[in-house]
Parts: sequence; structure tokens; C-alpha cells
Amino acid sequence: MRPVSLLIFLLVCIAAFRPSYQAPYTRRISCGARNDVHTPPTNTFWYRDFGYSGGILANATRPSYITPPLTTLRYFPLSSGPENCYHLERIPHGHYSVRVFFGLVKDPTFDNEPLFDVSVEGTLVYSLASGWSNHDDEQAFVEALVFLEDGTASICFHSTGHGDPAVLSIEVLQVSNNAYNFGSGWGRGTILRTHKRLSCGAKNPKFDVDYSGNHWGGDRFWNSISTFGENSDKPLTTKNSIKLSPNLPNYYPEALYQTALVSTDNQPDLTYTMDVDPNRNYSIWLHFAEIDPLVTGEGQRVFDIIINGDNIFQEIDIVKMSGDINSAIVINTTVPVSGRSLTITLQLVKGSHTIINAIEIFEIVRAEAKTSIDEVKALQKLKSALGLPLRFSWNGDPCVPQQHPWSGVDCQFDNAKIKWFIDGLGLDNQGLRGFLPDDISKLTHLQNMNLSGNSIQGEIPSSLGKITSLEVLDLSYNLFNGSIPESLGGLTSVRILNLNGNSLSGRVPAALGGRLLHRASFNFTDNKGLCGIPGLQTCGPHLSAGAKIGIALGGCAGLLLMATCLTCWWKRRQNILRTQQIAARGAPYAKARTHFSRDVQLARHNNNSNGGGHEHARTAAENGPILLS
Repeated sequence: MRPVSLLIFLLVCIAAFRPSYQAPYTRRISCGARNDVHTPPTNTFWYRDFGYSGGILANATRPSYITPPLTTLRYFPLSSGPENCYHLERIPHGHYSVRVFFGLVKDPTFDNEPLFDVSVEGTLVYSLASGWSNHDDEQAFVEALVFLEDGTASICFHSTGHGDPAVLSIEVLQVSNNAYNFGSGWGRGTILRTHKRLSCGAKNPKFDVDYSGNHWGGDRFWNSISTFGENSDKPLTTKNSIKLSPNLPNYYPEALYQTALVSTDNQPDLTYTMDVDPNRNYSIWLHFAEIDPLVTGEGQRVFDIIINGDNIFQEIDIVKMSGDINSAIVINTTVPVSGRSLTITLQLVKGSHTIINAIEIFEIVRAEAKTSIDEVKALQKLKSALGLPLRFSWNGDPCVPQQHPWSGVDCQFDNAKIKWFIDGLGLDNQGLRGFLPDDISKLTHLQNMNLSGNSIQGEIPSSLGKITSLEVLDLSYNLFNGSIPESLGGLTSVRILNLNGNSLSGRVPAALGGRLLHRASFNFTDNKGLCGIPGLQTCGPHLSAGAKIGIALGGCAGLLLMATCLTCWWKRRQNILRTQQIAARGAPYAKARTHFSRDVQLARHNNNSNGGGHEHARTAAENGPILLS
């Protein structure tokens, strides 16, 4: 083989067996934008607005300088309903950082700084607090680490009656599947909401993209801090390369460890206190790298880490744990907090100062179980069939977050199946129109359904008889017509059945009539065509729907047979008339031939009488042809 050919062969083999690098999936949406957008300074790409359930687009005011430089937003007035969502599809399965930046409508007459709740995948992750628009930190956005398993992402905004929710941007950024694994309890049933992320000693807040960080970190925001509370701490920076220890994920940017805060001689301990929500669990991640040139080896700086008065980590020696100076480590712990503050103290044990590079604090949120997908689809079909007003919303998940269930829907949790199910519908007197779809039978756990006092039309679907759990069914004072389905007689659990005030007709099913003696409360009045039970008119000859169809088909067959007979009689009559006409045209010739034949026969008869029997031996040829009349 020639040397050139061998080289090409080797290059092809290397390319074939070299592992391919797949960049993490990202989807960024500029809310309210009619076209795709690129923003400086990193030329970040944003998709135009899509996937929303409603709302109005408007020009935006950025509440913070850390907010993306976008000029539009989407807000959701209460008239469009209390729950509005972005539903994104074709999201690859994986672990994601979902981040939402809030905005202010650029209109001096508009009520700014709305307060509302945010949920991700049906789990409430954030409630905006008053004053959020005046902060250049995590209050300007919400960020949650969540596993997306079904190929979609649902981000919903729930009105709390304090202004219209307004959203500037949405980001769905794939991160490492093992990112922020805090140990026991971590996984697909857990969401981590970013509460605080601090880069100690840094002058300005930065995103990972500004740090040239690995994209598998999710482009995190790092707020800057130059002092811990009232301490006279001093920032420390280095240009030395930082080694990442084996226990440190590679998605942390190196620049994060090139700045630090160091305590002073007057105050050797470092203490930081922050506000938190009470009765929550928090995952705390502390980042260290020994970048102080005064420390050259093990044992020269040792300290304890105390959190809310509890000594969590004893005798931390950064050089010993990381293996060298200018080498980074991260320490993680989970603490329950009952009060409204979280205090972290680095207490000096040996040496002259304490040091820290970065802090991350996440609230641990247990992911809500979702509602049965079949029942959610059934409610969506019902929403469309009834033309549900916008004020109902019915977006997202009907049962979660539990603080914001769908209006008119009652839910029940099944501990065995770890799912929510629909057990009640209360949509009475809501001005509903349309019809009841057959898919309503998929609400198999329904116990109570009240649709009274509306203008729902059409027949009562026989599929209602499949919801054997129904105990109360109230369809009174609507515009239902047709007969009562026989299948309703199979609802053996029904205690109350109100079908009064409609336009129903026919005989009440016998199975329902018999139930009246078993303390069940049924009301069929104000239906002029119903009959067959006490209190209603007496039924005349009553035929079932099948019998009526049979009679109709029999009548059609009779008419068809009669038409066929008439056609045959008419054709026969025409043939007879045609024959008579032909016979009339040939009558003179036929009469002459008839007379001739008669004369010949009389002559024969006379000859036979005179000539004897031998004359009978004459042949037919001698007699001549016989003429038939």
C-alpha cells in the first residue's frame, strides 16, 4: 500500500473511532418578539415568541442591568385567566436549567411590578416578592434545575391578584445529568431552585459565558460580593492556573476560583447571613481554592464551617483536601432551616485568616406528581367542546401546583399510582354552550359532575355510563335533547341524578325507574317528551331506537318493492299495447287466410265422407300446408 493511501486510511479510522462531542441542548425565547433576535455582547441567539397559551405582547423595560438586553415581553392580563403557560415541545430527555427573566411593561400608565407565582412542570418554584424590580440579583429572575422526561417543558405563571404577570425571556439549558447531586434524596423527584450564587471577591456580577465556562454548567449567573456583611474582608485575586480536583465537576469555570475573600487580622472569621424562606431545606455548595501566596502547604490554614450555629465541617484544610495550592474543591451539605435567615461562618482553627471563593445556595423543592395524562386530555377536549371562557384558563396541569388548581375542577391523589385524578367538575351556571364529548368517559374517577344552568346542547353521550364511580350527575336546565341513554342505568353508585329542565323525550330506562325505590333522588321533570315513571306522562306504544330504525328500513324496502312492481306492470302493459297495434296493422291479410283455411278443411271433410277410409293415406304433400289461425 502506498504511503499516501496508508495515511488516508489511518485518518479515516481515527475519525471513525473518535468520540463525537455533542453540545448541550439550548432553547432561548425572547417573549413578545415577532422575529428571532441576537443580543450583545456574546451574540446570543433568541427564538421569536412561541409556545404561549395567551397573553399580549408589549414593549419592555429591563428592571435590572443583568437582565438580557431584550426589548419586548409578553404579559397576561387577568381577563385571559389566572393561569397561563408556555408549553415547549421536542425537548430531549435530560437535566435542565430552566430560567425565566421578568420584565416591566414600557407604559407609564401601566401598573408596574406585578407579583405572581411561577411553576415549572407543575411544581411551584417561586413567588415574586415586593421590590423585586429594584434588585440586581436573583430576584430579577427565577432559575430551577429540573429533569424533563416526556419531551416537553411546561412553565406557567399564576396570577395572585397583584398586577399582570409579565415575562421577558425563557431559557431551557441542558446541564450535566449529575449536576448538583447532593446525595440522598437527589434525582428526578427533586427540583433545585437557585436562591443565591456568589462569586466572592469579584468586582462585578458575571454569567458563565463571561467566565468562559463550560456550557454543561448552564450559563449560571454569579453575583459579586466584596465583603461578608460588616466584616472588613479583603478581596484576593490571582492569575495562576487553577487545577480542578477529581471530586469537582468540570463545568465550574476556572475564573471562579481566581478570586476570593480573605478575612482580616482584626476579624479572622468570615460570616455571611442571608434571608431565606422558613421551613425549607437548602443545599449549600462552598467553593475553595488556596490562592493566597502566604499559604504554601498543608496545615497552614485550617478552619471549621458553622451553619446556623451547627458545626457542620471540622478542620477544613484546603491544600490537604485538594492536594496542592491553586487547586479547587467544593464542599456540599444540606440543612433544614426553620427561621428566616441562614448564617454561614468560617471559624479559624489554625493560621491567621480564613478564605472562600464562591457560595451557591439552592432551595430543595420536591417535584409535584402530575395528573393522569388521559384525564388531562379529556379535560382539554371538554374545554374545546364547551367553548370554555378565557377566564377559566385551564392551562398547564389541572391539579398542580396545588396552590393553583383549575377553576371548577376537584382533584384526588392516588398514593398507590402516585398520580392525581379528577374526581369532581363544578361548572354550573357559567354560560357554557356547545356539547358533551364522548371523551368525557375518560374521566374514570369522576364522582361529582354538575353542569346545570348552562346552554349545553345535543344528546347526552351514552359513554357517560362508563363512569361507574359517578355519585352525583346534574345536567338540569340545559338544552339536551334525544332520549336518556340506556347506559345510565348501569351507574349503580349514583345517588342524585338531575336531568330536569331539558328537551329529553322517550321512555326513562327501566333500570333508572327501578332505582327510585332505593332512596336515590332522580329528577326528570320539565321534559315534555319523557314518560314511563310516576310523575311523568304515561307512555304510548313506545319503540326503542333500534325498533324505529328497523321500521324505517322496512318501510324503505316496501316502497322499493312497490316501485319495482309498478315498473314491471307498466312495461308489461306497454308490451301488450305494442302487440295489439302490430296485430291491428296485419288484420285484413290474417282474415283472408283464415277464411281460406276454413274452406279447405270443409272440402276435406266432404271428400272423406264420400271416398272412404283409403283416402286417409294421402300424404301431407298432397293435402298441402296446414294454415293455423
